[in-house]
Amino acid sequence: MNQLPFKPLTLGLLTASVLTLAGLGLFATRTQAADAPKAAAAPKAALTVSTVQAKSSQLPVKLSANGGVAAWQEASVGSEASGLRVAELHAGVGDSVKRGQVLATFASESVQADVALARASLNEAQANAAEALANGDRARAVQGTGAISAQQINQYLTQEATAKARVASAQAQLDAQLLRLKQTQLLAPDSGIISARSASVGAVVGAGTEMFKLIRQGRLEWRGEVTSAEFARIKPGMTVLVTSPGGVQAKGKVRMLAPTVDAATRNGLVYVDLLAASTAGQSLGGAFKPGMYARGEFELGSTGALTVPQTAVVVRDGFSYVYRVGSDNRVSQLKVQTGRVVGDQIEIQSGVKPEDKLVASGGSFLSEGDTVKVVDATDSKPKAAVAPVAPAQAATK
Repeated sequence: MNQLPFKPLTLGLLTASVLTLAGLGLFATRTQAADAPKAAAAPKAALTVSTVQAKSSQLPVKLSANGGVAAWQEASVGSEASGLRVAELHAGVGDSVKRGQVLATFASESVQADVALARASLNEAQANAAEALANGDRARAVQGTGAISAQQINQYLTQEATAKARVASAQAQLDAQLLRLKQTQLLAPDSGIISARSASVGAVVGAGTEMFKLIRQGRLEWRGEVTSAEFARIKPGMTVLVTSPGGVQAKGKVRMLAPTVDAATRNGLVYVDLLAASTAGQSLGGAFKPGMYARGEFELGSTGALTVPQTAVVVRDGFSYVYRVGSDNRVSQLKVQTGRVVGDQIEIQSGVKPEDKLVASGGSFLSEGDTVKVVDATDSKPKAAVAPVAPAQAATK
């Protein structure tokens, strides 16, 4: 078979094509080698975050203290009559009573007999007094005429005065027995709640024996213990929020401060009137009991403070930190001192400036020097999907 010799022009074209391809391959290899350091120099973002800045706010200043709940005043209700037997009890522990309500009844048969005897003595004295008064009137009528001697006249007048005194004495004895009869019913000295009952039916009690204890007007107070250094910050009329062990909160108002401080503990008592329970469905009497230990917060006013969202603060190893985002999107860990917490905001006492841009949330996933991608809070929300364009619509555009 005869081989066709290549023409010089064809060989030249083939050689030029091979050289061109080789040059293009060498250029691509050099370009990739030049772009490799740039790709290595741009680290991948560890997290997509939004930033916040500390803002100035007015936060309330509160002082916490512990103390016991006690009755505002507790009245001791006892028997006034002596030697009477308890016939019936009309009130028990926990009952609400009104002023003048009957709490107990004593057997009154012996007292009624004494009343009848005193009334009879009074009637006898009044009869004798009437006769003495008539004799005195007659003596005064003939006085100076000589019909009756002066000695006899003085005797009649003396008998008249004695009879009047006996009537007064008999009346006083009757009043005393009537008072004893009234005391056969033990009445509540004030409205309130029965807190204790020591009487029993059938017992014979003496005068002054305590039978009931009464929380006057149902009023309770909280006696908070504060240190002598904090004592001067509290004034009468301040508002207090008292929380019971069950979590029920009641509003209170400072009534007075103790005039002395305990020399052993250096604590002073603050007397707070409990006004009403603020938790729905709970009454003050049902949530707070005398002898209960409770916690209270005194509202001392408000002061300015720098606050950030609580999500911006990360707690590690017992310390609080925030992450500041730099101009190169690298984060730096800042140790901060936190203070009061109100809602979702927390006070930053030190470690942050108002112009610092801080990671709003997710700081627990970051470390010192990490790179983050910063987006606006609105951009971080998912956007609505855009409907794809149909091929026919795309062709018309």
